[in-house]
Amino acid sequence: MHAVLDRQARIELNSAAGARCSVTTQRTQGGGKVMISMAGKAIRRWWALFALPTFAAFIIGFLVPFIMGVYLSFCEFTTVTDGEWVGLKNYGKALKDKEFLHALGFSTAFTIVTTIVINVIAFAIAYMLTKAIKGSTLFRSVFFMPNLIGGIILGYIWLLLLNGVLAHWGRALTYKASYGFWGLVILVCWQQIGYMMIIYIAGLQALPTDVLEAAAVDGANGRQTMFRIIIPLMMPSITVCSFLTVTNGFKLYDQNLALTNGAPSNMSEGLALNITRTFYGRMGWEGVGQAKAVLFFILVAVIALIQNKLTTSKEVAA
Repeated sequence: MHAVLDRQARIELNSAAGARCSVTTQRTQGGGKVMISMAGKAIRRWWALFALPTFAAFIIGFLVPFIMGVYLSFCEFTTVTDGEWVGLKNYGKALKDKEFLHALGFSTAFTIVTTIVINVIAFAIAYMLTKAIKGSTLFRSVFFMPNLIGGIILGYIWLLLLNGVLAHWGRALTYKASYGFWGLVILVCWQQIGYMMIIYIAGLQALPTDVLEAAAVDGANGRQTMFRIIIPLMMPSITVCSFLTVTNGFKLYDQNLALTNGAPSNMSEGLALNITRTFYGRMGWEGVGQAKAVLFFILVAVIALIQNKLTTSKEVAA
């Protein structure tokens, strides 16, 4: 009889304790909801205050100078406060400048070559390093390291190396424009392949294994798997890497400055170097240099948008 009563007492105590825990849990959850809702209300109320520093920096550091630059491209000026409106005169002089047109062709050819070479080699290296290769982590670090070095330093390093090689034939890197062109191609490819490789490795590691296994079961060979499965599924990574290489190719400046500085006779200078030399090195051509900068912006923006549209359309179709 006493045992039965003790058992019933224990059951009642356990039930009471469970009820208290349940109430405590509900109170805690309720308090958490209250805290979360209060934090959400505070964020919704004060979001403008938190966004203001970044927004102000964007306005002051980018938007205002950009608008002023567009305006000054229609002016003759020596400082930003003494601009005199001349209309499209600066653009006419820019488009008639043979050195500017040559720099445009130089940058276009350079961008095409480096975009193809960098993406093909980076993809091949990434594909190999995603396999079971001993020391693949070390190889990834080694290939990525050149991207950590500044462009000016890389330019001077490769200037010494390439001049050392060409010295055997009595030549120098600045002897001929084609030497400077291929020297820049080697330098930029060596610098950027490792960075693009990392992006491709991330894309390859995210590929759905079930699709690859299904292809293997269906008897697809290596070539079919690569061109009909892997590459279509890798289009997001290809879009990013091709966008970066295209824009970097046109915007190239510091490597060009350090490696050749446009020699010989400004025949190995790209668009960015030509614009800088026009603005700072030719008296009275500040407005023309600014007009060239606006044309440069439009060109890069249009090409980048077209390239992104083309690769994204293939990405969607894949």
